[in-house]
Amino acid sequence: MNSINKFVDQHLMPGSMKFINSRPVTALKNGMLRGMPFIIIGSVFLILSSFPVPSVANYFAKTGLTDLFNQVYNASFGIFAIFAVVGIAYEWATTEKIEGLPAGLTALVSMLIVSKPTSPISIGDKELVTANQAGQITNYIDRTWLGEQGLITAIIVGLITGWLYCLIVKKKITIKMPEQVPSNVANSFVALIPAAIVILFWFVIYLIFSSLGTTLTESMYQLLQIPLQGVTDSLGGVIFIRFFVALLWFFGIHGGVISSALIGPITTANSIDNAKLVHAGIALTRANGAHIVTGEFSSFAFAAIGGTGMTLGLVIFCALFAKSKQVKTIGRLSFLPAIFNINEPVLFGLPIVLNPLMALPFILNPVIAQVLSYGATLIGIIPFTNGVQPPWTTPPIIYGFLVSGWRGALWQVVLIILSFFIWFPFIKRMDNNYLAQESAETISETK
Repeated sequence: MNSINKFVDQHLMPGSMKFINSRPVTALKNGMLRGMPFIIIGSVFLILSSFPVPSVANYFAKTGLTDLFNQVYNASFGIFAIFAVVGIAYEWATTEKIEGLPAGLTALVSMLIVSKPTSPISIGDKELVTANQAGQITNYIDRTWLGEQGLITAIIVGLITGWLYCLIVKKKITIKMPEQVPSNVANSFVALIPAAIVILFWFVIYLIFSSLGTTLTESMYQLLQIPLQGVTDSLGGVIFIRFFVALLWFFGIHGGVISSALIGPITTANSIDNAKLVHAGIALTRANGAHIVTGEFSSFAFAAIGGTGMTLGLVIFCALFAKSKQVKTIGRLSFLPAIFNINEPVLFGLPIVLNPLMALPFILNPVIAQVLSYGATLIGIIPFTNGVQPPWTTPPIIYGFLVSGWRGALWQVVLIILSFFIWFPFIKRMDNNYLAQESAETISETK
């Protein structure tokens, strides 16, 4: 055990922490989070615009409420790439101790430059403007590339813009105003030259891709995003995701942080794809392009109920059935946080982290849950997740209902029961060990 701890402390932990705290990863992780409040708000209006009760949905449609709900959905959920590109560049500049808003706005302008219109304009089934004609419209922004289809481009533009903008400012290639000038005015002039250089850079990129008859956004979507979404939306992909996250957590490294930075943008794009199908009234099926593995599917819906490792079943045993005082106390203290998918108390309290006895169920539980959930979705036992993204602290069963209806809620109950029995032999042994120690201590104290 000491050799494992030594290896983790000397080799695994430093490299992992260096990666987690690197500027690109920090900017990507925190920048993506900037848009999450609007995604959650948009999720509420997605539920309202596609209400799961037919009678209520029909009422909303007849009264015109559905169109009103769609307006909010389109202005929040539908433009996630904008939140991402602004947030990433903003976070990069902030970590460099440079004013973040000008960098974020520069990234937004850059994103719009490389994303010229490429989609046809239609009313109902009638096409008014073809895709080729749309590309010639200069006063029109194609919202197609402002949602999940532009996410990879948003990440690339956000990271490069943040880096380049900060580099120019740090090299002092800026307009220096006299000290008497108000700071807000001075700051706007500081941003002028860096923003101009960055925008010129992306304009050149736009010209290069335009000469090839395409755009950066389309190219990144075809070459990177579609393949990455396909890889994550597979049984092998989802097994790797959950194994990877649990393994890192076992060694005390926040696997969720790393996975959210590396894999989160892709699974989020999968979620938004499903939401668009729901919004359009199209059935969520493989044939229609729906994804099984979404951000919700691979986390708090069917993989991390109670937290990484599917620990809610474990906490239930500890709180209700444990015999040793230590395990029972930890279980009761951990129960309320576990209801909100917070499991650090039990991870470090039992402990699970770096505990060889608990490694197998901790890593195996989420993998089994994902394999079963993938198969259950594939054969129609549970529906595809609908793209709704509740706050991660939403309690189980409620979470399942929001993302996958009553069958999703029931499936969460099944997974909680299953996790309880997977954890049982391991936590029972730990409980017996602690009980024996406590009994020995009691006997020693009475002598």
